[in-house]
Amino acid sequence: MIGWLADQVQQVFGGLVGGDLIGITVLSLAVSGFATAISLLIGLPLGTWLALSRFRSRGLVLSVVNTGMALPPVVVGLFVAFTLWRSGPLGDLGLIYTPSAMVIAEVIIATPVILGLTVAALGQLDPRLRLQLMGLGASRWQTVWWLWREARLPLLAALMAGFGSVISEVGAAMMVGGNIAHQTRVLTTAIVLEVGRGEFVQAVALGLVLLALAFAVNGVLTWAQQRGPRR
Repeated sequence: MIGWLADQVQQVFGGLVGGDLIGITVLSLAVSGFATAISLLIGLPLGTWLALSRFRSRGLVLSVVNTGMALPPVVVGLFVAFTLWRSGPLGDLGLIYTPSAMVIAEVIIATPVILGLTVAALGQLDPRLRLQLMGLGASRWQTVWWLWREARLPLLAALMAGFGSVISEVGAAMMVGGNIAHQTRVLTTAIVLEVGRGEFVQAVALGLVLLALAFAVNGVLTWAQQRGPRR
C-alpha cells in the first residue's frame, strides 16, 4: 500500500516537469495579476466614492454592484467574445484569442468584487471619523487616504478576493483566449485540456501548481494584512 502510494505521488510530481509548465504558470500569474491591478485601480476609487456619497439612486447602483459580484464568468466571456470577434464592434482591434482579451474579461469579473467589498469596508467605519478629519483641516484626498488606512485590513481582503476570483477562472479564459499553446494557455485551461485528454496525472500536477501559486500570492497579501500596527 505504501509503495503504491509513493508511486502515485512520484507520478504526480513527475508530471510537473513535462510540458511548458513555466510558461503556463508565468502567463497565469501575469494575466491574473495585471487584471487584479487594473480592477483595483477602478474598484477602489469608485467604491470609495460610492461609500462616501449620498444620492437618490445610490441603492440601485449598490444593487447593480452586488449583482456584478456574482456575474457568471462564462457570461462575461461570451459578452467579451461577442465584442472582440471580427464581426463585433471592437473586432478591428484584433484582441480576440490574446492575453489582452483574457485580461479584459478578468477585469470585468474582478472589478465588481473589489468595488463592492470596498464599499462594505468603508461603510463599516464610524461616520464621525470622516467629520473629525475634515474638522482638523484635512483635504478631500487626505481624508480619503486616512479612511483607506483605517480600513486597510478589509481592503486587503477585497484585493485577495479579487485575485481569487480571476486566478481560478476558466470559462471566460477559454472563450476569449482559445487555450492556444504558448500563447493563451494558462493553468486552469491547461487542467481542463489534460482532463479532456485523459491525462489525469498531469492535470493533478497542474492543479497543485495552481494551488501553490494562489497560496503564495495570498500568503504575501495576508502577511501584509496582519503586519499592521496592533491596537
